[in-house]
Amino acid sequence: MSKAPRLEGKVALVTGAASGIGAESVRLFASNGALVVAADVQDELGHGVVESIGSERVSYHHCDVRDEKEVEETVNYTLNKYGSLDVLFSNAGIIGPISSILELDIQGFHNTMATNVVGVASTIKHASRAMVARNIRGSIICTTSVSASLGGTGPHAYTTSKHALVGLVRSACSELGVHGIRVNSISPFGVATPLACRAFNLEPHEVEANSSAIANLKGIVLKATHIAEAALFLASDESAYISGHNLVVDGGFTVVNHSFASKL
Repeated sequence: MSKAPRLEGKVALVTGAASGIGAESVRLFASNGALVVAADVQDELGHGVVESIGSERVSYHHCDVRDEKEVEETVNYTLNKYGSLDVLFSNAGIIGPISSILELDIQGFHNTMATNVVGVASTIKHASRAMVARNIRGSIICTTSVSASLGGTGPHAYTTSKHALVGLVRSACSELGVHGIRVNSISPFGVATPLACRAFNLEPHEVEANSSAIANLKGIVLKATHIAEAALFLASDESAYISGHNLVVDGGFTVVNHSFASKL
């Protein structure tokens, strides 16, 4: 007997959905039975994602998560379009300025925090309000990074923002648990998303080669689909009693002393 789709009957909102991890998650959620709103600021790419899947299961809505009004409108659009909101995958984020702390671009730092932390807080606020009002035992998922666990794995603003996100997930979890709403995060290792490629001016195979060279787990290249699969698990009822967890998808990178391991 074949298993039922893991998100059958659920409605999901995915931000940062026009490319990379977000786009792969939209495809995977839809193929597992969900109705999905793909939200992003890259309108042409976002509509392309919808066209590649089919408008009967997925729709696109413009949303700049830095603007709380747009976030609220996107949540309301989801409710009006599909009548519910069971899953939020708050995935939108930027890498921000890449520089020495001695030359830190403070405005760039503010911009990174506005997208990666304040924007995510807005999505959690409005999605959870909708869930509470409708008595929905929902799942909220945020994209963090291995930079939420280790310094020196990303730019300063990015690393700070991802550390903050883990705190936000734990704090939101502590309040929303009484409503049956779960809040978790996913921390990927280096993935060759368009965002990463643009930030470092590298081709996807170059990003993957760089990540693989320092990875702990050999013989496999981390792809956006692997992160989407982790999001699917946290969105589904298979993770029904998991909340406040930061699921690190890094092949053990953040728990290994690499200088020692290299000597073995």
